[in-house]
Amino acid sequence: MPETLIDGRALSKLQWRCRRGLLENDLFVERFFERFAGSLTDADAQALGLLMDLGDNDLLDLNLGRKTLAQVDVALVRDDVQRVLGMLRKPIER
Repeated sequence: MPETLIDGRALSKLQWRCRRGLLENDLFVERFFERFAGSLTDADAQALGLLMDLGDNDLLDLNLGRKTLAQVDVALVRDDVQRVLGMLRKPIER
């Protein structure tokens, strides 16, 4: 069964929800949406929402690879969350 892309309204709500208190996290999130906004699925949005439930410091530690999902919250050790975290971490291609 193919994944359903999120619609414009859901994308806008997700972007608003992803605003963070740390500039460093905002930079990861901004880059994420620049790259993937047009291809996000409902599953991606749900996984991103789980990551956004974390505190800023835990999220930054994940983004920077200083901690693993298991170290932050064992409930986040899921394929969908790992995939979205990889999308957040994806370096800029030059």
